[in-house]
Parts: sequence; C-alpha cells; structure tokens
Amino acid sequence: MRLLAWALRLCELSGQGAPGRPVSARVCLGLRISKGPRERCWASIRAVGTRSDLPSHPCVATRIMRPDDANVAGNVHGGTILKMIEEAGAIISTRHCNSQNGERCVAALARVERTDFLSPMCIGEVAHVSAEITYTSKHSVEVQVNVMSENILTGTKKLTNKATLWYVPLSLKNVDKVLEVPPVVYSRQEQEEEGRKRYEAQKLERMETKWRNGDIVQPALNPEPNTVSYSQSSLIHLVGPSDCTLHGFVHGGVTMKLMDEVAGIVAARHCKTNIVTASVDAINFHDKIRKGYVITISGRMTFTSNKSMEIEVLVDADPVVDNSQKRYRAASAFFTYVSLSQEGKSLPVPQLVPETEDEKKRFEEGKGRYLQMKAKRQGQAEPQA
Repeated sequence: MRLLAWALRLCELSGQGAPGRPVSARVCLGLRISKGPRERCWASIRAVGTRSDLPSHPCVATRIMRPDDANVAGNVHGGTILKMIEEAGAIISTRHCNSQNGERCVAALARVERTDFLSPMCIGEVAHVSAEITYTSKHSVEVQVNVMSENILTGTKKLTNKATLWYVPLSLKNVDKVLEVPPVVYSRQEQEEEGRKRYEAQKLERMETKWRNGDIVQPALNPEPNTVSYSQSSLIHLVGPSDCTLHGFVHGGVTMKLMDEVAGIVAARHCKTNIVTASVDAINFHDKIRKGYVITISGRMTFTSNKSMEIEVLVDADPVVDNSQKRYRAASAFFTYVSLSQEGKSLPVPQLVPETEDEKKRFEEGKGRYLQMKAKRQGQAEPQA
C-alpha cells in the first residue's frame, strides 16, 4: 500500500492528478520495484486516449534520479537523460504507427537532432519527460521531447532538455520492411509545411554523414598530454537481450547512453576535472544492431574552444557469429562537454594539440561547427533583447 501511495503521489506531482482525488489507473501505470545494485525504483505516467486521438496527447514519463544515474559530483549523466528521451519517443511513435488497422510494427530510432543540455539535473530530482508527435512523412515520424527537472522538496521546476527525434516503423513480421505512417491532422497549413522542411533538411544531413563511415579510431603508443591520442577511448559491449526491442535489435537509447559514456571518458581524460554534457549534435543511426553482436564505441576529441570540447563518437557493430556479414558503422555523433569546478563553475579547457593532417582537418571542421552554433545562439538572443 505504501508503494501504491508513493506512485499516486508522483502522479499528483506531475500534474496528472489533484491532491486528495483518486488517480485513474488509465493515467498512472507501470509501477515497478526492483532489487539490485543497478536496478531502480520508478513510476511512469502515460496520457491515454482512444486510438484516433493518441497523436494529439503527449506521452509523459516521470522518474526520480538515483545515485547510479549520476557522476561522482552528483550530476546526472547525459546518457541517462538521452535514454529517457528515446524511450518516451519510442512509445508515442509506436502507438501512433499502430493507431490504424493493419500490419503491426515497432518504431525504430533513425536520427536525433541537436540536443542542448540547458541545465544540469541532480540526484534526488524528478525528471518529467514529455513527448509529442509534430510531423509525419510517408515512412517517418518526428517527435518533439521536452525534459523538466523538479526539486520535490521545494517544488522548483526547470527545463533541462529539448530534443527532436525521427522514427521509422518496422514490421514485426519482417524487420527489413518499413511500413507507411498514418498521417496526422494539422491545425494550421504552416505546421505541415514547416515539418516538411525539417524532414528534407534532416534527410540531406543524413546523406552527408555517410562519407565518414569508413573513418576509424586508431590506437597510439605513448601519446603526449593534450593530444587526440592521449584522451581517445573505446568501449566494447556484447549486445544482450536486455538491450533489445521485441525485434531483437538494440534500443536507440541504449546506444546513445553508451556513446555518452565514452565521450565523457574522453573529456575527463583531457581535462582531469568534473565534466558534464553540454550538447549533442545530430546522432545518425546508419544501420540496426542485432542481439548477440559485439559493438565498439570509440571516441576522440576533435576541437576545443576556451570552455568547451567537441568529441566525435563512432559505433561499429561486429556480427561475430555471422560470417555472412562484415563489421559496419552503426551510428555516429558529436558530443560537446564543458569542464566544471567543485562549485559548479565553468573552467577553462586545456587546448587540444592536433598532430596529423587528419586531426588538423577535423579540428578546423569542429571549429566551423562551433562558430556556426555560436552565431545561431547569438541570433536567437538578439530579438529577445
């Protein structure tokens, strides 16, 4: 009974129920208590309606941040937040793609647009993740996700993340078959036109990233401090059943969490201070990863400004038990980290020393992305002044 009361209280804190009033079982779902060092207690809340009106209702998930979600300074890992974002997006897009009679499917993550970490989240705070469908093409779904953090002692809430994700529906009978997406009804004609522009832009960017797929991270002997080789890191992971969907393919959120862990190791090795994720550039998922595959997540620093670091992360999948397939590039992205003092103040970053021609080229490309994003932020701030 105590656990039920706790779950209902979380529903009230999330705005899904009023104090003193019973919360419907159609609103508060998914209470689970787990035991173990890496398992956690959580409650998730879902907005439920009829099949026809599901796309108009956001999917909301709520979870308290535990010690194993954070680093030694108490800041929640960016990968943990990315995983929650992807789970909410997968739920609402899968619901929508199955909202009409026809072949059943599961929505698979294809791309995550640039995601900024606007404010750090800490242990003990409650994360409220809200996902809403904003556009559909013939074979893809665009989902907008917002993350709010809540201090349940003071009631203070703040926006920590905004993200845009793209999903494609894969048939449960044939995982290589992409199904058609039920269309959504737009309240204004401009919404559909703006969504179509975003769709075409992300499609073009996905094509542009494919030329980098042959690039690999090579180890170096006795590297000097502040060089690319000194901080580059790799993680090898065997894909198990708990990492996968009903299809037997890895959840996009699992991949993103591993990518963030590797990027964090690279940043920490370079700075030797407390580091946090500042933003994630577009994450492109080039191909699916099957259960039983071995994945290698490699990270290397590409650029440093005075107070930020850009890290490129590459994910390669190796079908070790399948001789018919070769190792392939499954995903890639750029992560940006900042260095923090014990008081949470930003610190200067040791400047990266590129040595080879390829490293110098990647440094200049990273500088271009940094200046472009800096100009974009300044342009957005000017109208508000």
